[in-house]
Amino acid sequence: MPKIGARRRIRMETTEMDQSRRRKSPRLNLEAIFRLTELADYIIPFTIRAVAELGVADTLSDGPRHVSEIAKQVEGDADAIYRALRALACKDIFTETEPGVFKLTPMAEFLRSDHPLSLRDAYRPIVADIEAWIHITQAVETGKPAFEMAHGESYWTHLERDAGERAKFDLAQQAHTRLELLAFQRAIDWNRFETIVDVGGGNGAFLAGLLETAHGSRGIVADQQPALEQGKAQLGEQAVAGRLKFVPTDFMQAVPKGGSAYLLKRILYGWDEHDAALLLSNIRAAMSGDARLLLIEPVDDDTHTSEISCRLDLSMLVMKGCGARRFEALDALFDGAGLQRVAVHPTPLYPIIEARLASS
Repeated sequence: MPKIGARRRIRMETTEMDQSRRRKSPRLNLEAIFRLTELADYIIPFTIRAVAELGVADTLSDGPRHVSEIAKQVEGDADAIYRALRALACKDIFTETEPGVFKLTPMAEFLRSDHPLSLRDAYRPIVADIEAWIHITQAVETGKPAFEMAHGESYWTHLERDAGERAKFDLAQQAHTRLELLAFQRAIDWNRFETIVDVGGGNGAFLAGLLETAHGSRGIVADQQPALEQGKAQLGEQAVAGRLKFVPTDFMQAVPKGGSAYLLKRILYGWDEHDAALLLSNIRAAMSGDARLLLIEPVDDDTHTSEISCRLDLSMLVMKGCGARRFEALDALFDGAGLQRVAVHPTPLYPIIEARLASS
């Protein structure tokens, strides 16, 4: 049997061990746990895409409706739609006004097809993209594009081969363009450019939006034929259509001459150093006099990096193995192409980087 002193020493040592364990035990932060769980959850993002694909928000444009009516209009299962809308209502996307009856919330409004800033097409699921994100761990480990790991081909090759997913991609880009116009229309004076060439401009929606502000300017949309045909069909009735010209272009071969401004919106960061240099050289060959290059895309820079820039940068890694560059890297590309950066115009999204022909 231990002596009294020994027992006291054992109790002291036990107390010290208990205190040490308490010091090492993490503080239970339920708020942090719930927030992490929310951010890591893929249930809500996929459910948003499901109701966007079905057009559920469109059925509520005239007011609240019962799930049975919604299901009939979208040709879905009433019970499953109820469960989906109930989950989204927990995040303030739709709200249940009475049992089984839902109406739009401010967030759900953006899922309507007829909303001026509709994001419905931005959230329709593109299966190939989803399959690529499954491989993000390998992309982070290797720095290689997850899309190629998932599909055995590059992102652009896949879109050229799959017309259905290319159409979804184009619609998603158009949805994002509507938001970008809000950020970029008044960031600089577009009226100072007589002719704006949008290189890789898709269906021309972005350039058409700029021309609504730049009343004295004309525009050239330079892209591949399928995108241009879509643009002609969609923009033909717009007032600015008379100032728009669509020119079929493979910008890795050449770009149209005669522009006073050459626009690259979220294009360059999707190409590796070799192809980015080639693209800039082709634009440089088309520029003359006081023409400007206007590069609009995320930059890897503390001053100009936003949350959306970080997300787009990571998306480029997953889809194409590329991403945002630092100004030093952009300046090196400009220098190699005979261009010189002259200004950086901040916007709420990502900067407009202005370059001109390098001084001889």
